[in-house]
Amino acid sequence: MVHYFLEGGGFMWPILITLLFGIGFAIERFYSLMMSAVDSQSFFDEITSAIDENGATAAATTCEETDGPVAAIFHAGLSRMHRGLDDVEKAIQNAGAIEMAFLEKNMIWLNAVITIAPMLGFTGTVVGMISAFDAIKAANDISPAVVAGGISQALLTTAFGLIVAMIIQTCQNIFVSRIDKLVLNMEEQSVKIMDYLYEQEAKN
Repeated sequence: MVHYFLEGGGFMWPILITLLFGIGFAIERFYSLMMSAVDSQSFFDEITSAIDENGATAAATTCEETDGPVAAIFHAGLSRMHRGLDDVEKAIQNAGAIEMAFLEKNMIWLNAVITIAPMLGFTGTVVGMISAFDAIKAANDISPAVVAGGISQALLTTAFGLIVAMIIQTCQNIFVSRIDKLVLNMEEQSVKIMDYLYEQEAKN
């Protein structure tokens, strides 16, 4: 592999940098999304029990001490219970938008790597072909031995750029799928908590 990398020429290095850049952001997204995972049904039951036993303020404190987007939107809503359920619902909606933006944080950089890596590879291809034609011109010969170096460089940079893009694209697809599930779960839980609060208000 090292042999092929070195044969690819100077454009292999910026492609490698984009790969490392993409892996760094992929690790950050993986960790962040893993930390956002929570058993939402158990958490919902815990919060409703806390509201029943100790009131909304105690439940909001529990939410504040818990990681994840569901806990964040619950905290935003429950901390405004004294303002009425309309304000609670608005707070949950606003918090949901903020949490969605947080879940999608740094995804743009993965897109950048997916776009830039093949472009660098194609640029390396062009440079390699130019080198091949320069070699033909200098040697006044079109034998395979003369052009092999330039053609090899052209193919290697393209291949490496595409491989990098495929690796990061796979990571991105996994993250997008995970984000979609988290957002859907967040929306479901926000509806459930509002239904519960309206039921509690009706009882009182």
